[in-house]
Amino acid sequence: MGPMGDQLDSTLQTIRSDLLRAGYLCDNQLAGSIHLAMKLERPLLLEGDAGVGKTALATAISEMVSRSFIRLQCFEGLDHHDAVYEWNYGRQLTEIRLAESSAQTVDSASIYSEDFLIQKPILKALKEHDGAVLLIDEIDRSDEAFEAYLLEALSDYQISIPELGTVKSTVVPIVILTSNGTRDLSDALRRRCLYHYLEYPDVSRETEILRLKVPEADLRLIEQAAQFVNTLRKEDLEKKPGIAESIDWLKALTLYGLQSLPEDPVSLRGSLSCLLKTARDRSDVSDDTLQRLFG
Repeated sequence: MGPMGDQLDSTLQTIRSDLLRAGYLCDNQLAGSIHLAMKLERPLLLEGDAGVGKTALATAISEMVSRSFIRLQCFEGLDHHDAVYEWNYGRQLTEIRLAESSAQTVDSASIYSEDFLIQKPILKALKEHDGAVLLIDEIDRSDEAFEAYLLEALSDYQISIPELGTVKSTVVPIVILTSNGTRDLSDALRRRCLYHYLEYPDVSRETEILRLKVPEADLRLIEQAAQFVNTLRKEDLEKKPGIAESIDWLKALTLYGLQSLPEDPVSLRGSLSCLLKTARDRSDVSDDTLQRLFG
């Protein structure tokens, strides 16, 4: 490996170490995507099933770079009033009435100033003097119309407010978009972003994550819990348990005082409320299924 390769490897290792200190276990491929997103000042689109750690990664990056964390939770019908800005019409109306009561005139410039502007996540991120990490969470829940608006805002990291003019970021925010794949995103948005797909961790990796998050647990119990959850995810479930559910389950087992899983798995049925989050999944994972999964 030449000097350039050595430098890149060192950079990726630094990112992995910094994220680990923030509580996030990261491989070289993901570290490379993060590195490029920051250097190229491009949004990073993270896709994957719910619970694979997309949102947790954004918060860890915020801690890694010591920037404020700003989150925009997407939903159907989301528009710029929820995502970017809106005017405080109540304060504007009060200002007009006060002026009228004292026989003064109010010009539009005075009531359409920043004093009456309510900043929403995207505008907050653009105006953050020290930079921000902006998480646009579950972009697939928003409409295509909002996607188009977002694309414009992310192309030059600026937005237009008709009454005030153009607002451009002084420090380009680190933008993380997440998608659970509930609908196809536009080609235009994908072209604008760097892309990384996050999968559920394998047994070895999940064991590492559980050791990091629940260090007080016995190693044997950690390994068995990781193996069981990995096997459980292969079942036909409505909602597969994510990493957060694995951590909660291991914490519950530790609270029970267990150092390893018991020979009779049925005795743990009560703890499965940490892993199985729908009525159908609770019903389908019968005692016989538990016996089979525990092997």
